[in-house]
Amino acid sequence: MGIIGWIVLGLVAGIIAKRIFPGGQGLGIVMTTLLGVGGALLGGLVASLLGVGDPIDEFWDFSTWVAAILGAVAILWLASTLEGRGGRRRLV
Repeated sequence: MGIIGWIVLGLVAGIIAKRIFPGGQGLGIVMTTLLGVGGALLGGLVASLLGVGDPIDEFWDFSTWVAAILGAVAILWLASTLEGRGGRRRLV
């Protein structure tokens, strides 16, 4: 998958993850895209460690999208958990 494919996948997966995950995440379009790309990488890593296969292989493959969205939701959950512990913390 090329760089444009990763960007499109990241943007769409990030938007869907923000809609699924409850709470008000005030992320802009760039951060939403990075969230989705990071989610795709995390989802692909977890899936390959579990032996499910290589979900981050083809752009139009259903498992690619599921892994990206679930990974982005996991990142949102982690960020909200860390934010809730010590007030508003910056992750960057």
